[in-house]
Amino acid sequence: MAVCIAVIAKENYPLYIRSVPVQNELKFHYTVHTSLDVVEEKISAVGKAMADQRELYLGLLYPTEDYKVYPSHMIIVYYTPVCIFFLLIENILLYRHTRYGYVTNSKVKFVIVVDSSNTSLRDNEIRSMFRKLHNSFTDVMCNPFYNPGDTIQSKAFDSMVSAMMVQAS
Repeated sequence: MAVCIAVIAKENYPLYIRSVPVQNELKFHYTVHTSLDVVEEKISAVGKAMADQRELYLGLLYPTEDYKVYPSHMIIVYYTPVCIFFLLIENILLYRHTRYGYVTNSKVKFVIVVDSSNTSLRDNEIRSMFRKLHNSFTDVMCNPFYNPGDTIQSKAFDSMVSAMMVQAS
């Protein structure tokens, strides 16, 4: 499931970021901006290798694991002849996310953060998500009332991103 979709301008400021759940939006802002370093490395590596310039899909940027510890109300008491031990059992949740990147010819970057617990997403499905995102972004750019460089506030673009996040789950 896609948990975050971001469109980043050529100058590395966000044009659009959408995340699920909304409470983690700041975390995903940070995640997307840390992904930009890897995107820049991949772009420069492609430029040096003189590879096919039409390949816009950068592929997997990097995976991460986030741990969250939630204390539970379960207390275990151990009796020994010397003393009594109280142990608080904690629940540890592991979140795995992978980041994928895409760069347009005008150097606008797309980053999709995917929940790795959904292993059914394949590389060609991620590519098709980027193609849909790129087509919708092109529609936004062709709008005569849109000023390039402004944040994207198109309802059609937002509904397409929402559909992609639901579809990927």
